[in-house]
Amino acid sequence: MIIKSLELQDYRNYDSLNLTFDKGTNILYGDNAQGKTNILEAIYVAATTKSHKGSKDKDIVNFNKEEAHIRTYVEKEGIETRVDMHLRKSKSKGIAIDGQKIKKAADLLGLCNVVFFSPEDLSIIKEGPAERRRFVDMELCQLDNFYLYNLNNYNKIVNQRNKLLKDLFFQPELKETLNIWDSQLVSFGSKIIERRTLFVEQLNEIIYDIHKKLSGGKEELKIVYEPDVGMEEYEKKLFYSQDKDIKAKMTTVGPHRDDFCFYVGDVDIRKFGSQGQQRTAALSLKLSEIELVKRITKDTPILLLDDVLSELDNNRQNYLLNSIGDIQTIITCTGLEEFVNNRFEIDRVFKVTDGVVTIPEGTIERNQV
Repeated sequence: MIIKSLELQDYRNYDSLNLTFDKGTNILYGDNAQGKTNILEAIYVAATTKSHKGSKDKDIVNFNKEEAHIRTYVEKEGIETRVDMHLRKSKSKGIAIDGQKIKKAADLLGLCNVVFFSPEDLSIIKEGPAERRRFVDMELCQLDNFYLYNLNNYNKIVNQRNKLLKDLFFQPELKETLNIWDSQLVSFGSKIIERRTLFVEQLNEIIYDIHKKLSGGKEELKIVYEPDVGMEEYEKKLFYSQDKDIKAKMTTVGPHRDDFCFYVGDVDIRKFGSQGQQRTAALSLKLSEIELVKRITKDTPILLLDDVLSELDNNRQNYLLNSIGDIQTIITCTGLEEFVNNRFEIDRVFKVTDGVVTIPEGTIERNQV
């Protein structure tokens, strides 16, 4: 799977942009705050309908405009597909595949699988549970339409139940209706727990070998899923938490409070690992994500590396770069020194300056799409 080209109109700091990518390694370089990450974000939005930053559509559209447009051409198994996306400040986004409008975002997912790796991902081990849940959700929503459906419905019901919990302060007679929301929460939440359990099992099959190599044979990494509540006692625990939830005015039980633990041997490296251990584990996690996408989709994802290399030491840089040989990769960085020093093969180079992208003179392009 590759992305052949990207066109932007009034997207963040780009008035107009048209890029053709190589099927190998593409480098976007330039100073900070020039718009490099915006290009990666646009590719991610076109593939998943959401920004990796969690930005809303109105924040993505150029400040002086009312709507933005993204067009991508992707190729999968020799078949080219055009994806058009209209982002509007005041309305929901419009999406078309080969000129045919689609009604549900789920119809787009799976057409183009992407893995986004940013410096923030290196902190996923030491950050709070919300960041780890977000990682799992971002990947599963791309790989499993059923999970996306269950998660969207679960989140809607949590929000509606929380609103009811606040209303009960003024209208206590509504308490009986809590049971209706609770049964729906258990229905959707149990399916989320079940799929997250399988996802962690699938990751563990991959991450063990990757981490052992990355740590020079010194460490064995295991991910442990820590659900807030087990499927068997979910309904009972939710029922017995009703009074506590009414006082707190929020739902205190369910998969929206799950966490994922990372063990090296018997040590929980979230709490007791060194920064080096945590970063190596985060890199292992991302490389496992790439391999899992390959296994499930029987295809290679597109890898988006946002200024990650500058955050890694030479050994980790080399391991990462050597691991992505068969994957179309789009990398942002401030300079080309890391690649020159590592004698890494670059297929196409773009220079980004204040929302304008150029191909520097003297760069050699290989393997053009």
